[in-house]
Amino acid sequence: MNYSIGVVICAGGKGTRAGLARNKLLVSINGEQVLKKTLSAFDFSAVSEIIVTSSQEDYDEISALCNAFSRTRVVLGGNTRSQSVYNALQVATTDIVLIHDGARPFVSREIIENCIRSVQAFGSGICAIPATDTVAVCQEGKIISVPERDTLYQIQTPQGFFRENILFAYTRAFERKDGSYTDDSSVFAQFCGTPRLCAGARENIKLTHAEDFRSSVARCGFGVDTHAFGKAQPYILLAGVKIPSDSGLIAHSDGDVLCHAVMDALLSAAGLRDIGFYFPDSDEKWKNADSMQMLASVVDMLKDRGLAVKNISVAIQAEKPRLAKYIEEIQNALSSVLKIDPTAVGVSAGTNEGLGYIGEGKGITVNAYALLREA
Repeated sequence: MNYSIGVVICAGGKGTRAGLARNKLLVSINGEQVLKKTLSAFDFSAVSEIIVTSSQEDYDEISALCNAFSRTRVVLGGNTRSQSVYNALQVATTDIVLIHDGARPFVSREIIENCIRSVQAFGSGICAIPATDTVAVCQEGKIISVPERDTLYQIQTPQGFFRENILFAYTRAFERKDGSYTDDSSVFAQFCGTPRLCAGARENIKLTHAEDFRSSVARCGFGVDTHAFGKAQPYILLAGVKIPSDSGLIAHSDGDVLCHAVMDALLSAAGLRDIGFYFPDSDEKWKNADSMQMLASVVDMLKDRGLAVKNISVAIQAEKPRLAKYIEEIQNALSSVLKIDPTAVGVSAGTNEGLGYIGEGKGITVNAYALLREA
């Protein structure tokens, strides 16, 4: 029999435990709003209806976000998760309903399909993974008992049921005014029968605390720049540090070749255009410009996109001048502008063993690698 499949996504939380000033599902992780990522996971042909629960406060913003998903509608939730689920179940129309926490955006298609198959075969599907830690029952700071770990599972969502069964269970629960249930399987177990487990995944985490929102996905970029000697000045600039030299580096701006390589690395990591696009040498605005201020502008561009620098690695190739005693000063200057600890700035300097234009003392090349994180 072909059962129609619907999904209820709980999105009415406040983000209190995460220390956020707004609904945690409306903030971004890995460059995408949490709720949008969760919705995308369920937006495939087998699912004919998605109902998202929302607080009154977030209703307009969540509704606007859901407009991009044609099979999705928003209903007002309640003061508790259980009340929100009950509200959604009363307007659901499909044979099978999967109930999912919006704060689990990493749910996979495989997990969802496991849940659906379990409902079709057994009447319920509760995604879960075996417990790997020993779990103790405690009172007043004392261990009372330690259950056999092999019998313990960590319960996740989605949790799937035939709609008429889980609606019946929730109706009975609210008739009794019993709000003690921590999840949907508990309600089902009380009024319908023994829930059936199906395979979840360790990646299917629930975003709860502040550390959960720290991006585990990094963005890396590479930048390289070269400038030739020949400017009539007795120094060069590297990360704004003035270093005595026979001549300066020729450039439209101040010739800070290190700064320019770092800028290109950051822009590349963010998926943006190169330094020449944003700071063209055809524009007199950048004539003799301070490259460290330009670098600060790039950092602001990253911030506007929800990104920040995690670490930077710079390799300077120069036959002259000697740079060893300036490395720490360069590190500190970069860390200040990039807003990272000096230990997250790697700077190395070497010669080219007398080979090529570098070895002949005609110019300096700098290679830079950047790693970005979510701000």
